[in-house]
Amino acid sequence: MAAPSAGARCLWVRGPGQRGGRLLPRAAKPLCSAAAPKPGDAQRLAETLRAQRRAQRPRAAPLPSSPVQRRVQELVRFTQQLQRVHPNVLAKALSRGILHQDQDLVVINKPYGLPVHGGPGVKLCVSDVLPVLAKVLHGHKAEPLHLCHRLDRETTGVMVLAWEKAVAHQVQELFRTRQVLKKYWAITVRVPEPTAGVVEIPIVEREVCSGQRHHKMTLSPSYRMDHGKAVKVRPPRDARVAVTRYQALSSTCSSALVELQPITGVKHQLRVHLSFGLDCPILGDHKYSDWNKLAPQKLPSGTLKKLGLEQSKARHLPLHLHARQLVLPALGPRKEELHLVCPLPRFFVHSLRRLGLEFPSQDRSEDHEAGCLGAR
Repeated sequence: MAAPSAGARCLWVRGPGQRGGRLLPRAAKPLCSAAAPKPGDAQRLAETLRAQRRAQRPRAAPLPSSPVQRRVQELVRFTQQLQRVHPNVLAKALSRGILHQDQDLVVINKPYGLPVHGGPGVKLCVSDVLPVLAKVLHGHKAEPLHLCHRLDRETTGVMVLAWEKAVAHQVQELFRTRQVLKKYWAITVRVPEPTAGVVEIPIVEREVCSGQRHHKMTLSPSYRMDHGKAVKVRPPRDARVAVTRYQALSSTCSSALVELQPITGVKHQLRVHLSFGLDCPILGDHKYSDWNKLAPQKLPSGTLKKLGLEQSKARHLPLHLHARQLVLPALGPRKEELHLVCPLPRFFVHSLRRLGLEFPSQDRSEDHEAGCLGAR
């Protein structure tokens, strides 16, 4: 048997029970099926992948010509960014808007669109950044801050935090027993009639079955009209007492700046009392402007013209509800009341000016500054 050539590959084969073996030639086979790519090929492949990524990126929307529409677009983008930023970045932003700080409390200016608690679709909320905010304010060894109350995601303004859990419980008890004076400012579509008064109508949560099934808070009046007479009715078991004091601070023929003082603390109380009780929903309230459906708020043509918006863009309008002021009773070593006032967010100030609504005289200088520096 001829020996295999020097260039051939061989297999050493041994049968069972044999000590020896024999050498069999095997066809030569490359170590891999494809040749290694050349440097030029790798560079072209990388450039192709980068071009594909660039093509897949969403194109930026054209910049609106109207300054109001530009502001709305900026606000929508800012709200989306709040859910994407790192907790450290959000904590530093909140620290720059601190309204008051002492040994017991930290009072922040909550921005629009930032939820207080987590939930479905929420990537970042106030409670998530409390440990980071504490470290920003008191160093790396600081214990996390504690929530004392809550605001809705779309509501801006005064929010109280506490350094110690015991102090947070004390402040929560003050809120629960209605010892905290709370004042909100809202821009309303239409003017409440009368322009000052008290709304005292219980509120209950109900399911709306029109189209998309959802839940809303609604009124559950204690009286109904029967042949021109008011007849007392028995409220549902789950209805809650709700009382709101209100006063129009400034008004035009189609809108108003209203100060609201909730005596009770029912979910969405101010929005429900204004929309369903006084027939003047809050500007940008897309949930409670219509009971039967979830749709962008329908605005009068005159209001749209003043705001510089088309109806198709009204869905971007934020809720114009601002926690303006809190007065906390004396607590612990503090022997006097604590008055906390929060400047208006910039979008709120711009809407006031567009609609021809005036600030109360004592607030003009403060909120002029807020229009330049306030909640971004």
